[in-house]
Amino acid sequence: MIRAATIEISKASAAKPPDVVYPLPSIVKPLDLGVLFSVSQPLQVELGSGDGSFLVNVAAENPKHNFIGVERLLGRIRKMARKAKRGGLVNLRGIRIESAYFLEYLLPPVSITALHVYFPDPWPKRKHRHHRLINERFPALAARVLVPCGRVYLRTDDQDYFSQMLEVFRTAADFRAADTPAELAALLSDFERDFMARGISTLRAGFEFVA
Repeated sequence: MIRAATIEISKASAAKPPDVVYPLPSIVKPLDLGVLFSVSQPLQVELGSGDGSFLVNVAAENPKHNFIGVERLLGRIRKMARKAKRGGLVNLRGIRIESAYFLEYLLPPVSITALHVYFPDPWPKRKHRHHRLINERFPALAARVLVPCGRVYLRTDDQDYFSQMLEVFRTAADFRAADTPAELAALLSDFERDFMARGISTLRAGFEFVA
């Protein structure tokens, strides 16, 4: 009986899904994606995933893709983890770190099929605009990690920031404009739903890596 009970406990432990929030073993070495996910599948990343309301929905609808949500604030990433656990999602991980640093230093080259950036801080004051995530360097950083024909999807409510987003990608030779699929546009974050309720429009853009 003891042996049987031990076997059952071992099976239960083996079946337990890994924690949603992944503690980085290093902040200087690129991620080992094989450690994050037990099943190798196309990978998508959201930079600034907030409480994960968008990412949890898209991960649930796309079980044959893996997803990473990158978020700096601990409270938000814990919310995402709770939502993912309630949904039984095994294809979603959250990483707590600055989005710009993660993109430039921790994502392995040619590793993702899509990069999502939704409602990043617009830094509206002119003297602060150099803090914006989507800047002149962003297309080159995205090109490094995207597979051929991979895509970048952007959303914002700030017209000035949106104009900057369009400009930096229009001048990037490795990208061309691409439509946001209707099924993707229909997946909203809680943040976006709140904007819509207040009559604030969402500005969307998509770009495909063509190099």
